[in-house]
Amino acid sequence: MSQSLPLPTDKEKFTAIIPAFNEGKTIRDLVDKTTKQISRVLVINDGSTDNTYQQLVDLPIEILSNTNNQGKGYSLWRGFNLFLESELEGVITLDGDGQHRPEDIPRLLAAYEEFPNHLIIGTRTHDLKSFPVSRRWANQLANLGISLAAGYRVPDTQSGFRLYPASLLRSLQVNSRHDNGFVFESEVIIEAVKRGFKIHSIPIAAVYEEEMRKSHFHPAWDTVQIGKMILGEIISKNLKFGSNNPGK
Repeated sequence: MSQSLPLPTDKEKFTAIIPAFNEGKTIRDLVDKTTKQISRVLVINDGSTDNTYQQLVDLPIEILSNTNNQGKGYSLWRGFNLFLESELEGVITLDGDGQHRPEDIPRLLAAYEEFPNHLIIGTRTHDLKSFPVSRRWANQLANLGISLAAGYRVPDTQSGFRLYPASLLRSLQVNSRHDNGFVFESEVIIEAVKRGFKIHSIPIAAVYEEEMRKSHFHPAWDTVQIGKMILGEIISKNLKFGSNNPGK
């Protein structure tokens, strides 16, 4: 008797969330392409002061707007909470600056089908030469620190192109008050591993074009903030280990 093949992933059980702050130059094309890959798309307009919102109003998507700029982490968490009460199986996140190719969404879904209940991360580290020089060292430093804190090697901890299982989002206890999304997304990785979730990375293209707006990532400041979070995690882990081994 031949073995039955696994059923293809049902795209209707997933949604895409795109946080956007002053992405007027790229957001419409990005969102339009995303709607061709997945039927439900939510954009969090994070207090944009340009024409980001106007670029989206006639597209078949959902839009939430923050009254002022709250940060990527806050926006992501707001989007996650909107869907946690639904029957969704997972959430796909993309950055609003056009850095990620919506055409790669099927690759995330295929990876999730092969590795269910894993946090799927699109990794760009195979293509380091395409990184802006100012971000390359910061990215590598963050990768090392977060992998050490998690006890799990993650090749691109700063990629925002991800598929989060709904089971992971429901179990998270992260500090959603972070104004900085780069800290939030780093912390999620550590929290996921703590809760027994595995991480699977797939290679994606790193898209950095001249017309794209300057990244919201500030290499020095954001690396320090991520470092503070990592240090706190390592100290907490060591204190917990020490309390469990009072004889040492």
